[in-house]
Amino acid sequence: MAGNSFGNIFKLTTYGESHGNSIGGILEGCPANLNLNLEAIQKELDRRKPGQSSIVTQRKESDTVEFLSGIFEGKTTGTPIAFQIKNKDQKSKDYSHIKEIYRPSHADFTYDKKYGHRDYRGGGRSSARETACRVVAGAIAKQLLQDIQIIGFVSSVGEISLEQSFEKLDFKSIEENIVRCPDPEMATTMENYIKSIRKEGDTVGGTVTCIIKNVPMGLGEPVFDKLHAQLGKAMLSINAVKGFEYGSGFEGTKMRGSEHNDRFLENEQTQTNFSGGIQGGISNGMDIYFKVAFKPVATLMQKQTTINKDAEKVEMQGKGRHDPCVVPRAVPIVEAMAALVLADFYLLQKINSEKI
Repeated sequence: MAGNSFGNIFKLTTYGESHGNSIGGILEGCPANLNLNLEAIQKELDRRKPGQSSIVTQRKESDTVEFLSGIFEGKTTGTPIAFQIKNKDQKSKDYSHIKEIYRPSHADFTYDKKYGHRDYRGGGRSSARETACRVVAGAIAKQLLQDIQIIGFVSSVGEISLEQSFEKLDFKSIEENIVRCPDPEMATTMENYIKSIRKEGDTVGGTVTCIIKNVPMGLGEPVFDKLHAQLGKAMLSINAVKGFEYGSGFEGTKMRGSEHNDRFLENEQTQTNFSGGIQGGISNGMDIYFKVAFKPVATLMQKQTTINKDAEKVEMQGKGRHDPCVVPRAVPIVEAMAALVLADFYLLQKINSEKI
């Protein structure tokens, strides 16, 4: 299987399956002498871990990260950072009924056709459990980036959307509710809606918005490695993601150029920010902002028709512990992937500056 690595200089390679012994990764390219706050890394994992609230999967995993190399006396050594997270609450028997069955909208069918053999326990390598490894690496990237602030939050669940402008939102309240929405009243509405969907044995999707502040000018390359292109790739690599838009996005298509152009001010900032902090694929110093769309979870606690390995029509129903809506737990994953992209470009820019 190819495609297990992300990044060029700041490069993460992950391994493991949902119901295997452990998941983990190797992070290359992290500079030496970086003081790491290991508690902060674990805190990021705790934001993503299962069983943290009544509206997520009740699988109980501590998701405690264990570092195996690359860190000595609290500092990075410049060598590859290896880490693992043990799986301790697998219930593989919950998946025995789909051993020969392809679940609708899952990776079961495509994995089987591509590889001829698949780990059906929780989806194996295709499980979103792999994203815990990204959160570890992203937490390290955040500490490398220091002053850059990456803020993710839930901006919609189903048809319930947060319409307030960024300036009116209280980002400090994001972690004060289980939905991770910066509007307490809207968070309660979203929470109740997710609970009602769960009672029906159904699932619902939503969007995560991410705002990145204090980004230095000059990150990104102008042709194939545009900053927004790499952010898009990063987000679309996350399980269940169906869309990515930055800046004015699709709404910008409804505007005229005279409305959409970001006019420069004498302080080198722009009067508006429809560009989303990126022009020509390069950061311009303004806030970067984007949205990530997540589909409804494919596993339903309802009966569905599908086919088995012999292409026979069969009926199935999901079992076990699953999220009725992934967006609350997806927030730290979105932040982590954004941090990995920025860390990669930050180091590349540093190398290019030293060559001049």
